[in-house]
Amino acid sequence: MEENKLRTKKQTAEYLREKSMALPRVPGVYIMENERGQVIYVGKSRSLRDRVSQYFHGSHDTKTTKMASSVYDFRFITCDTEMEALALENSLIKQHTPKYNIRLKDAKSYPYIRLNIRHSYPRITMTRKRVPDGSLYFGPYSSTQTVFSVINALEKTLGIPSCKRKFPEDIGKGRPCVNKQIGRCVGLCTGDVSEAEYRERIERAADILRGGTRDTINALSEKMYKCSEEMQFEEAARCRDMVQALRKLNEKQKAVGSPDVECDVLGLHMKSFGEEAVSFRDCLTVFYIRSGYIADSEHFLFDDEALLTEEEETYASDSPFTVFIASLYQSREYIPGEILLSFPLPEHDRNLLTEYISDRAGHRVNIRTPQRGSSKYLCDMAVSDAKVHSENTRKREAGEEKMLVNLASMLALEVLPERIEAYDISNLGDEHITAGMVTAVNGRLKKSDYRTFRIKGQDGQDDYAAMREVIQRRLAHITGDPESGEALELAPDLILLDGGVGHVHTVREVMEEAGYPIPVFGMVKDEFHKTRTLVDEDDTEINIARQMDVFRFVYSLQEEVHRYTVDRMMNAKRKTLKTSVLEKIHGIGPAKAKALMTSFGTLTAIRKAEVAELQEVPGISAADAEAVYTYFRTKQPKES
Repeated sequence: MEENKLRTKKQTAEYLREKSMALPRVPGVYIMENERGQVIYVGKSRSLRDRVSQYFHGSHDTKTTKMASSVYDFRFITCDTEMEALALENSLIKQHTPKYNIRLKDAKSYPYIRLNIRHSYPRITMTRKRVPDGSLYFGPYSSTQTVFSVINALEKTLGIPSCKRKFPEDIGKGRPCVNKQIGRCVGLCTGDVSEAEYRERIERAADILRGGTRDTINALSEKMYKCSEEMQFEEAARCRDMVQALRKLNEKQKAVGSPDVECDVLGLHMKSFGEEAVSFRDCLTVFYIRSGYIADSEHFLFDDEALLTEEEETYASDSPFTVFIASLYQSREYIPGEILLSFPLPEHDRNLLTEYISDRAGHRVNIRTPQRGSSKYLCDMAVSDAKVHSENTRKREAGEEKMLVNLASMLALEVLPERIEAYDISNLGDEHITAGMVTAVNGRLKKSDYRTFRIKGQDGQDDYAAMREVIQRRLAHITGDPESGEALELAPDLILLDGGVGHVHTVREVMEEAGYPIPVFGMVKDEFHKTRTLVDEDDTEINIARQMDVFRFVYSLQEEVHRYTVDRMMNAKRKTLKTSVLEKIHGIGPAKAKALMTSFGTLTAIRKAEVAELQEVPGISAADAEAVYTYFRTKQPKES
């Protein structure tokens, strides 16, 4: 794009029209860029020329016009098939996160349920990492709360141990816990349960996680009757108890259909055209219905910039929802045979999506927009839920905006503090001096923008010097680019410090030296270690208790930055202790100990790992893996 730097707006429009008309009429992906070279939109089409040229000819709705006017240049990649174009579009959207694309949260952040079936006595655990270790993974789920509720229900229903004992090592050691006594655990620790019987329970859990609750109930009922006829009454009673537990599990979920209903329902609520900016945001709800019950659900709120439109020409081809739905199912382990949509898709896109998702699922998946009957009812229910979620979100955002206005008024700020950063210092004597930065954007904590600073430039404990170093390092990252997605490159509108006027003076000096006029206030605590007031550099205390919404916000921010900083400091201390334990193993030095901790995350995970898993860590040889494995399975002498 170097040769095009001096183009005027009129020249750019003519250049884009000519370039788009020269595109081939073949399937492919187009990448729109602004004048800074940033990717702002990615799309796919069965005919690149026909689709891309539409953006630069004729009239469009407001969102499309805004996006097209921001385009300075575009690139394109031709593909052999539309399936290939759809997959490439999905990949590029995840890579560039364009401003005008509707997109999902990165699938890496979703939780999964893991069954380590390679182990002789598998356990059910939650994980955010999918690794090729031979385990079964189920999900992704909408939240960790959902995951743990499912795990808890399976453990109670099937009698799978939830304790921290290791099997088979701990079989026959110690008395059974209370879960065995009240019938919530099969009692693997007693030695009365064979490996085959336990493995059967795990297989039942896997069947349920695949969506086969009804099939599991039918299979257990059939086995119960057969055992009863053969006078195997204990086994029949065991099957009966599991059937009853599974039925109770279903009763706790919301029933929306008959037991044979197995589908996903996508309901879209869009605000009407002409509504003002204060209106509700577009929202899509997904109901994951298994055996007639809503097993899980998700809500997706779309930014105002996202190219959602009801223009007839958009529905004629290349719907923006096609890649969104493809992304939704790209990482799911189980996909039902039917996906119901409350909104229409172009027939061509629906056929393409059906082929793509069916290939992912390994079986035929029917995608349709029902017009009547029970399926239409499910879609209407999902749309209604999306509308309620949109309304509640807007009400919450309005309350948060009002709180920020009140805060700005109390502190006499020139601008609304949309981005607020809070800082705290924590340490253990002279060791592990740590600073934590907690960020709130538009009145809500944004954990992805939290940052930790390890204090490097001082000897001994000096909170003021530590705070000076942190703010200097923080300001050095600011670029002033409003389009930047990196947290440290964005300048805050307000800085709050967990401390008094001394901390405020220290930070103000750093600000003046660096030339940043960012407002700074200290969060002062009372004798009960609770937030009392805010203080400025003149030691003037500002009473925030008279404005309850502001008080609650500042209090929660101060508590959060303190919690986060102490947690990060203690985590650094624990890692030092854990690393030192690993360094006791023959052949394991600081570098290899750090590599093991980085790969597995916890000492417990390293202790449980098999030799093959340990060998996968970069820098760990077969001899090292064997040494670590043997060390944790040999009783170590106590240090005197």
